[in-house]
Amino acid sequence: MANGHTTNLPSSADPFGRGASCMQYTAAQHLGHFIATSQWDDVPESVRAEGKRSLLNFIGCAIGSARLEPVETALGVLMALSGAERVTLPGRSERLDMLSAAFINAIAGNLLDYDDTHLRTVIHPAAPVAPAALALAEHHRRSGQALLHAFILGMDVECRIGNAVSPGHYARGWHITATCGVFGAAAAAAKLLALTAEQTSHALGIAASQSAGVVENLSSAAKNVGVGNAARNGLFAALLAQQGYTAAATSIEGVFGWGRAMGDSPVTEDITDGLGMRWEVLSNTYKPYPCGIVMHAVIDACLRLRHEHALRATDIAGVTVSGDQLLLDRGERPVSSERDARVSIHHCAAVALLFGAAGLREFSEPLVHDPTVTGLRRRTRAVLDPTSPRGAATVTVRMTGGRTLSAKVVHPKGSAEDPLSNQELAVKLRDLAHYGGFGGAVDEIIEAVWQLEGAASTDALVRTLRPPP
Repeated sequence: MANGHTTNLPSSADPFGRGASCMQYTAAQHLGHFIATSQWDDVPESVRAEGKRSLLNFIGCAIGSARLEPVETALGVLMALSGAERVTLPGRSERLDMLSAAFINAIAGNLLDYDDTHLRTVIHPAAPVAPAALALAEHHRRSGQALLHAFILGMDVECRIGNAVSPGHYARGWHITATCGVFGAAAAAAKLLALTAEQTSHALGIAASQSAGVVENLSSAAKNVGVGNAARNGLFAALLAQQGYTAAATSIEGVFGWGRAMGDSPVTEDITDGLGMRWEVLSNTYKPYPCGIVMHAVIDACLRLRHEHALRATDIAGVTVSGDQLLLDRGERPVSSERDARVSIHHCAAVALLFGAAGLREFSEPLVHDPTVTGLRRRTRAVLDPTSPRGAATVTVRMTGGRTLSAKVVHPKGSAEDPLSNQELAVKLRDLAHYGGFGGAVDEIIEAVWQLEGAASTDALVRTLRPPP
């Protein structure tokens, strides 16, 4: 029932060892049964393909960020604390224990704001889930198929839980990638550990007690700590459940459960309905620009105006960007660093109009402080358009001679309506590898991901992720 505590499990068996007359299940139990009993043959080919696309995008983001300062700093802290049995860090020769590696790799996957996006919730699904799954699969030498299966299930779980609390959860200030990502990491880890339905439900409940991350920190390194914790804590939750730790059955939707504690009453049907039939990974999208997803329509509108009218900086007297409240909430901010720039309406508009591009270079520190860029940022203002659809933007440029030019984009590049192709994802990976100074064979990474489900282990994949000696 809507906002209730229980749902019917579509099975005559009771995986939780209760009497046959007691067949009502909580959200965690329902998910636990689904995860534990899911078979690879039940996963449609389209879902498998999207899982590989998401994993490839994550790997590119992790390699591109592998040597940036926040990763270096966190690695310096954790290296001295790491356990002896260690797994791979994409783009680096160092290795860490599973929990620490999951933390570092999640930071790296999320750091450049270039990761995948589930548009309904604005969750970046791969960043918390892939690191936990990769660490476990490498450590236990699971097959490529097992890794991909667990990864897909984890993304499905985190996005379903996100659906149940959106948009109020994010609006209250919870960083939904981190807060829901911990459930996805726990689900993926539970599948790779072959936990029972009951153990898996407990893993999700334990994850509920480790969920955190706030929107106020989005322009700081603390944002990435939240995502790193989601990967590490989700893996930790599954390992604890494997050893007998338990959680409340109603940990997600109970009166004092996760959903109500962190927002409105969760809509449990959004978590449980259509499991195994409706796959959230099919709603995943991939960014063509390394910045907040709500800025992409701004960039595309500016690129269109620049291309169609051959604009020059000296011709532009002012710029007005209009969009919905979410665009203003996320993008109306002062800019003092590249982190600020990645979530700034003003910077995104300025670089797209000035350079005809919004790539890794355009969000680098030198261009953040470039006088021409700062000048156009100052001449750019953002205004609310209450009629604008989410994700859309209108850009109006006022020329020095008084003429105005305008462009509106409803479905930006990378959206579900205009997705990146496999070839474009491969180009993105190559650009990120170059940006991160990765000396390995990028084509081998791409081939290993596309062929993942036929691999007896993940050994071939993880070898491609390490730089040459």
